[in-house]
Amino acid sequence: MMLMRNESSPLDQTEMIRASNRRVWVMSVIVILIGFGLTAHCDLVQADELAQAGASSEVVDASDLDIIDCHTHFYDPSRPEGVPWPDKDSALYRTVLPRHFRDQQQYRPVTGTIIVEASSRLEDNAWLLNLAEADPFVVGIVGRLEPGSADFAKHLQRFAANPLFRGIRVSVAVIQRLLDRDQLADLTLLADRGLMLDVNGGPQTPAVIAQLAARVPKLRIVLNHIGNVAVTSAPPPEAWQAGIQAAAKHPNVFCKVSALVESAAHHSGQPAPDDLEFYRAYLDVVWNAFGEDRVIYASNWPVSERGASYETLQRLVFEYVSEHGTEATKKFASLNSKRAYRWTERPGRRNGTNDL
Repeated sequence: MMLMRNESSPLDQTEMIRASNRRVWVMSVIVILIGFGLTAHCDLVQADELAQAGASSEVVDASDLDIIDCHTHFYDPSRPEGVPWPDKDSALYRTVLPRHFRDQQQYRPVTGTIIVEASSRLEDNAWLLNLAEADPFVVGIVGRLEPGSADFAKHLQRFAANPLFRGIRVSVAVIQRLLDRDQLADLTLLADRGLMLDVNGGPQTPAVIAQLAARVPKLRIVLNHIGNVAVTSAPPPEAWQAGIQAAAKHPNVFCKVSALVESAAHHSGQPAPDDLEFYRAYLDVVWNAFGEDRVIYASNWPVSERGASYETLQRLVFEYVSEHGTEATKKFASLNSKRAYRWTERPGRRNGTNDL
């Protein structure tokens, strides 16, 4: 028996070739589409990464950033009357003027400062105002007067006649005493004149400020040094956190982010850590409570030298704030302090050439 070959007709062979060609075409299209999809996905990922990198570089590239350091101390022990602070046996006991501050190595160029008076002597307010008048780098001073004293109104009228006099600083003990005695007339007078109040003290300070802010809502109040909480590797104390949150509920309260490095050094007996992560938990408490509109840059120089160099303390806080974006950084650097202190712009401020 002979086996017959299964031969296809020419028409069948043509259909088989067309079918094969269609399969090749379809597979090619699928490969192209898959390749296009992967490429598009990669392009989107790369674009997103580039955008993030661009945003980061925009924050870091801050050569035109206006930075007002809202807490510096200047004094001159060589004056005939000397100075009541700092003590003669302190490393801080030396002539400290704006030119010495400008000589400090800085992480970002500081373009102005507000001086805080540390002397208890009345006429040292006048000495600081004279110093400020001669140097446009100084946009204001926070003087030292005693609310509740017999001559407070008279002294306030005298010094506030100078537009560089932006307010006063007092201790939290003074505020607590005035609250306990219901003697808030002088602080109301301060508010009526458009001036502000710096308050310095221990970790109980934010809670006391919260009471004052409720009683005198027109008064702009600035918490100094985040309340001088002990900055350690331990979690932030709950009582301090509660005080910060209570103070921040009042829109007339601002917070200077300062004194972190000297606190860390003081409580450890070692040089302050230069790693942002050590301070992050404390900074988070302040930032989350006050937000980007009521935090203020300040250094506490030269007292800050007890903890770290100026460059280090400045880098730490600006690295943290830069994580929140360009606009937040601008607010922290100077715009928020403009609202809190209402400091006056001065011609030549950003030249930085004065020899004082």
